[in-house]
Parts: sequence; structure tokens; C-alpha cells
Amino acid sequence: MNEKMSIMIVDDEMIVRESFLHWFKRGGHRVDAAASGMEALKKLEESAFDLMFVDIKMPGMSGIELLEKVKAEYPETIVVIITAYGSIESAVQAMKIGAADYLLKPFKPDQLSLVMEKIAQQRKLAKEYNYLKGRLEHMSRFENIIGQSDAMQELFQLIPEVADSDASVLLIGETGTGKEMVAKAIHARSRRANYPFIAINCGAIPDSLLESELFGHQKGAFTSAVQSRKGFIEVVSGGTLFLDEIGEISTKMQVDLLRVLQEKKITRVGSTQSVEVDFRLISATSRDLEEQLSNRSFREDFYYRINVIEIQIPPLRKRKEDIPLLVNHFLNKFSHETTKHVDHVSREAEMLLKNYDWPGNVRELENAIERAVVLSKSRTLNASDFAFLCAQPTGGSPGRSLFDMERTHIELVMTECDWNISQAAKILGIHRATLHKKINMYGLKRDN
Repeated sequence: MNEKMSIMIVDDEMIVRESFLHWFKRGGHRVDAAASGMEALKKLEESAFDLMFVDIKMPGMSGIELLEKVKAEYPETIVVIITAYGSIESAVQAMKIGAADYLLKPFKPDQLSLVMEKIAQQRKLAKEYNYLKGRLEHMSRFENIIGQSDAMQELFQLIPEVADSDASVLLIGETGTGKEMVAKAIHARSRRANYPFIAINCGAIPDSLLESELFGHQKGAFTSAVQSRKGFIEVVSGGTLFLDEIGEISTKMQVDLLRVLQEKKITRVGSTQSVEVDFRLISATSRDLEEQLSNRSFREDFYYRINVIEIQIPPLRKRKEDIPLLVNHFLNKFSHETTKHVDHVSREAEMLLKNYDWPGNVRELENAIERAVVLSKSRTLNASDFAFLCAQPTGGSPGRSLFDMERTHIELVMTECDWNISQAAKILGIHRATLHKKINMYGLKRDN
């Protein structure tokens, strides 16, 4: 009983509340009491409690109902059920919901001491777990990139090696995999870290404007050139230029950039004077450049010039073990930004997120968590908070059939409805008999 805790006693019998208050205050704990479940929930909204002793039989809201609400909204609060009407059924039910212990009234001080010692040990283990979890998360970060999968660990090892040189780098990966973050990480570890990092999305700028943006122009070079301007290649001097979606640029622009990379000089649009430049080029693409080489829309000499070092960035569907880590990261981020206390994801929701293919990769996952946090009305995100994912096509992601998707969706709805066939059939919009057939066909069983 050395660890001091904040404790709430919830019992409609005043004598029980006063006995607990007296006993725990002697131990130096902060203690409060509530005569009903509703009063307890109101106190929880105002202040956090480490431990609650909850009577089962109370008017209005039973202790089991209160336990369910506390575990859903305040999962870190430990709850011990107390009752004068104990039964195996209620004990099993309480432990299944998440009660830490189940005490029969009347109990002796020695029994209460044993419970407190057990809870203190649980809290100690929880702290050690959180510490190790924090260490793991720290080890799973590189700059702002998160991942503990083998593929990401290999990437983390590669980045410092690549950063040491000045060789051109080509990052290959689907949209939303974090190519720009990898480029920034390489820049941050390089000798150019104290100079600018400029990122340009080549696919978002028309070719006619891209030339002026990269090389700059002289006053009067074209109608809107009312004054001379440096291009990004001059502005980034000493630093790193990141050209995203390099596969979108024209063959003329490929020739112009190839000349810059070979001669380390540029000529502004409308000028005849060349300017020496010093920068490192990191390119990225989500397109198949080798296919572009074969149909001659991408020049071979330019391809080999920008692809001195090639780095493949894996899509999220191939590193699903990173999803819980990323979910936790985005949950903390958006809970902080929205000042909403959303800090947990239910087991069903986590299963849904891990089963989804994420055609938009990490960016799509981040958007999904942000949307769920903004719209959530509880501390825990449930599978229903991500129903919009089930309604969207997976964009042709390989490896998932319609069979798989329907099976997963039915399983999620059944879990959400606590295997109430009528309720689940209503949500799914099918007859109960049809749902029974599908449950048998997919071999779904209640997870007890």
C-alpha cells in the first residue's frame, strides 16, 4: 500500500462508503465517493481516478452497467466489483467486461489489503509495459518516419548510408507511402542539412511553367515576366531539390535537367548567361519508369542519371505490422489537435484497419484516423467509426477478393451487434435466413 492512488467508492449504502473512505484515507490515498452510477460518471468527467470499487446492486444503473461504461470511456481506470449477492454468473460477466477483481461483502481488511497489493503489482507491470512500449516506439522512428517492420528497418539503415554521398536518388513507391518524408530524412542527415530543402510536385505544374520555376527567367522573357526571378535550382543552392512525380515531365524537360546535372550550370529563360549551381537531386515516382523507357516517353540517359541510388518504399498493405504503431501515432496527433480525449482503438476497429488494403497508403490511414477522431463521441474508436472504409472500393489492391471483403464486413457487424442476428441482419440489409447462410458459408463463430 505504499503507492498513493486516487480512488472512488461507488455504493448506495452510506455505511459502506464511509468505511472505505476512512480506511483508504488512513493509507494516504485521495478518496471520493458516489452513491450511484450516474454520480460516479459525473465525477469521472471532472477528475481522473486510478481505481474504483463498484457495488453491483444500485438503483438506476447497476454496477455491471457502470463497469461497461467505465471500461469503454476510461479503460485505464481499474475497477473492482463488490457485492453482497455474489454469483458465478455475475463474477464471470464482470471479469469478462474487464473488472480487476470481485469481492463479496462483508470482507475483512486483510482481504482488501491483498486486493490493493495485487492492483499495485498490476499498475507496476502496466508502467513497465508502457515504458517498453515507448522505447519500442522510439526505436521505430527515423526522423518523422514510423515503422517497425523489417522493410522499414532496412530503410532506416539505408538512409544514413545514402545521406553520406551526393549521388542522385530515385525513390519509388505508391502515392501516400511517404516519399517526401524519406527525401527530407536523407537531406537532414546529409552535409547539406543546413541549406534549403525544396520540394516540387512535377505533376502539378504545367511543363511550360516548370521550366521557369526550375531555371528562373529574365525580365521580358515572356509576357508576364515583368521582372527577373531566380528559379528553384538557384534558390536551393547548397541544399537538396526534391522532384516528386518525375515521370510526369516532358522529354524536353528531361533533356534540360540532364544538361544541368552534367554541367552543374543553368541558364535562365530569356538569358544567354549561364550560372553555376550546387545542389543534390532526389527524385520520386509512383509510375513505372521502366515501362516509360520501353515506350520512349522517358529518356534512358536521364533515367540512369537520376537513378544512381534507387530506394523502394513499401506500400502499407505489405507492412501491416506497422499499422497499430501508426494508428497510435495519428491518434495522439489528432487527439491533441482537436483537444478531444480519444486515445483508444477497439480490438474490432484494429482488426478492420489491419484487414483494409489502404490503396492510399499511410496518407489514407492518417486521413481515416483524423476523420474518426473528429466525429467520435467517445474515448475509444470502434469499427463503426470506420464504416466509410467498408463502403469504399479498395482501388484494385491485389490480394483481396469480394469473398474476403464480405466475410470481414459480416464478422465486424456481428461483433458490433454482440452476435444479435436480427440487429446485424437489419444493419446489413438482408434477411435473417440469408445472414445465417452466410455465417455458415464463411465459417464465422463467436469469439469467446
